Amino acid sequence: MADAIDDEGTAEAVEKALGLLDLDTKARLLSGQDMWSLPAVPAIGLRSLVMSDGPIGVRGVHWTADDPSIALPSPTALAATWDPELARRAGRLLAQEARRKGVHVLLAPTVNLHRSPLGGRHFEAYSEDPYLTGEIGTGYVTGVQDGGVGTTVKHFVANDAETERFTVDNEVGARALRELYLAPFEAIVKNARPWGIMAAYNGVNGSTMTEHRELQQGVLREEWGFDGFIVSDWLAARDTVRGLKGGLDVAMPGPRTVYGEALAAAVRDGRVTEAELDEAVRRLLTLAARVGVLDGAAPAVAPADRPGPIDGDALAREIARRSFVLLRNEGAGGRGAVLPLTAGAPGGVRSLALIGAAARDARVLGGGSAVVFPDHVVSPLDGLRAALPPEVQFSYAVGADPTDELTPAAQGFELRAVVRAADGRVLGESRLPGGQVQWISDFPEGVRYDELHTVETVGTFTPRESGAHSFGTRGLGGLRLVVDGKVLFEGEQLPPDVGDPFEAFMGSPVPRGQVELTAGAPVEVSLTCAVARPEEALLDAVCFSLLHRAPERDAEELLQEAVAAASAAEVAVVVVATTERVESEGFDRGHLRLPGRQDELVRRVAATGTPTVVVVNAGSPVEMAWREEVAAVLLSWFPGQEAGAALADVLLGAEEPGGRLPTTWPERLEDAPVSAVTPSEGRLVYDEGVFIGYRAWERREGIAPAYWFGHGLGYTDWAYEAMDFTPGEAVRGALGTATVRVRNTGSRAGREVVQLYLTVPENDGEERPVRRLAGFASVTAGPGETAEVSIPLPRRAAEIWDETQSTWRLIPGTYAAEAAHSAADRRLSTPVPVPTTA
Repeated sequence: MADAIDDEGTAEAVEKALGLLDLDTKARLLSGQDMWSLPAVPAIGLRSLVMSDGPIGVRGVHWTADDPSIALPSPTALAATWDPELARRAGRLLAQEARRKGVHVLLAPTVNLHRSPLGGRHFEAYSEDPYLTGEIGTGYVTGVQDGGVGTTVKHFVANDAETERFTVDNEVGARALRELYLAPFEAIVKNARPWGIMAAYNGVNGSTMTEHRELQQGVLREEWGFDGFIVSDWLAARDTVRGLKGGLDVAMPGPRTVYGEALAAAVRDGRVTEAELDEAVRRLLTLAARVGVLDGAAPAVAPADRPGPIDGDALAREIARRSFVLLRNEGAGGRGAVLPLTAGAPGGVRSLALIGAAARDARVLGGGSAVVFPDHVVSPLDGLRAALPPEVQFSYAVGADPTDELTPAAQGFELRAVVRAADGRVLGESRLPGGQVQWISDFPEGVRYDELHTVETVGTFTPRESGAHSFGTRGLGGLRLVVDGKVLFEGEQLPPDVGDPFEAFMGSPVPRGQVELTAGAPVEVSLTCAVARPEEALLDAVCFSLLHRAPERDAEELLQEAVAAASAAEVAVVVVATTERVESEGFDRGHLRLPGRQDELVRRVAATGTPTVVVVNAGSPVEMAWREEVAAVLLSWFPGQEAGAALADVLLGAEEPGGRLPTTWPERLEDAPVSAVTPSEGRLVYDEGVFIGYRAWERREGIAPAYWFGHGLGYTDWAYEAMDFTPGEAVRGALGTATVRVRNTGSRAGREVVQLYLTVPENDGEERPVRRLAGFASVTAGPGETAEVSIPLPRRAAEIWDETQSTWRLIPGTYAAEAAHSAADRRLSTPVPVPTTA
């Protein structure tokens, strides 16, 4: 991958362009012109630079299904593959998608840590471990930039929870900050050279991150050598002078920000110097050169050097099945294991019951910034129905619905949004992804915010069930809801009193009434919104939703149907899930329980005696008190658009579940080492220091998690046969290399993730974790075959951050390198001497 800032011609083009700009234009360049882009300056050959959300897919600048996106599995799923090269391929696909949509910079990846299982946005982050996070993040960033598209590694830094995220000041000790929360950013900056970093909403140790000179200018730029641009999280920039002096280059979104005219005025008043402004503009122009929107500068990656076309559907399916974590499989790899299912073969499964609302209406991605609109979604019901041979009897039962709330109109709705002026003229229209209108500084073609007056969500609804269907609204302004000719509501919805401006824009869900409908009989529906324009609004936005809930059936009747289906089958597959009200951006979780009566559903199906496989569709840990009562437990995370196809691949044995846990799963929330995510008087104290995840669990006596970090079963077994260590030169950054030999002792080919942990010397005088992940690598082998892998041990694994000297300090002694299947399942060990003189 080329690097534009090291290219002499690029540097000359940037300086030439900078020299042609006047003060006002320079200040304007650092301020968004709208929700997603920066202004063009034709006089210097600068085209508008476009950004887009992109953790699992590239939405582009329009919140619409008219331009669908590939939806990959969630970042947590990507980390569960423990495969940086697969992450790089994912990044290359997203670069391909970005170029197709005219996007130059992706607002991803999220490399904040799973500090507590209550973090509401953990599905968008990778792991509890900084090393694993840094490796997967490096793969992702490298892949995106291989395709000539920029990234913004986020959210810098310690944005590990959502509660009061705009105002909270996180108090983090220097060691924890360096060894945990800064570590993945440092690894990615040094190993992938990202072109951008996103500054977080929160504060750290007294300074909001968009103004944090010590961390942005000092650590990120001066110490690590980061040469890219820093962009604010959306609406995170607060102060013109402190922002620029603190290292913030671009304030988003626009047009109303603390930069632009305010920044030009600050220069004229002498509160900042023009040289300081020029440094930020120079970084922005360098980014423009790298992504190919500045004339006279060669892009960092020439079109001829970009990766070839990638099949998005195939890659989404591959990542999903490689990410599935098999937690339990009675006698895995030997007799008695329920998975994989053999269907259609002699002695194979002749009947299968699929159970769960989430099996029919799959949740394949998280909420908030992670939302994209794929052109298709393969549900578990669709995937298994297509894969099972016709001789296998297949049944489906809802069993239990994970939610009893109204949700945005989706299944059975065909909707479009029609925009009108005050005189009734149609200004434009757009097909809707479900019942949500969510336009923020971005409107359908031909529509201007200052001209629009009403937006009508209009179309048809074809119900799947007969009965009383419930409808509701969410949003601001004058609303009129009509279903099948019946007016259910006409009135005004006022903004809620909340601290999160995005939630204030979107409003709260409100039920409005019920209508008796007949299955299969389409009816007309419409929700008209007379758009509200709050004077204090920072953005031009239209946000409202048509909500729906199918007729509520008796919960006991649904459970009995599931029990009957399971009793009549040889195997039952139960799919359970969280919902968008449980895991999404903007709030943290209050508990780890599955919503609704899903736990009861699992227990009652398992009690039939039919071997029961439970598929858990969640982005982060949930409590599974029934886990020892079922035959198998498979985590599918939020598995992307090919969810059902990948699930069929794994359940039926065409592919092996390849995932390993990227975060430790507790038995119960009260057992979790860290559960504090709610600030007190605006402060959240990270008083656990460096002890989160498995590092903290190993300090606890008498309490073990349900499943350890790194755990995951396959469809074969592995013997760890030998391990050797070759010392290196610690002064050059490597303690040495561990070589591990493993043998596939099962009856089919498989893949093993060899994890390498470094254990501290006995009687170590430092307060530090007993062990830490220091490396990993994957091997594949056929039945009876051996495979060997060499894993470098980095110097950093034996260092701590010295708070008195403000530097890294190597701790000498005799460590142990442990080759492991998980943090708790360590198979081989060898001494690793670290001399005092290293």
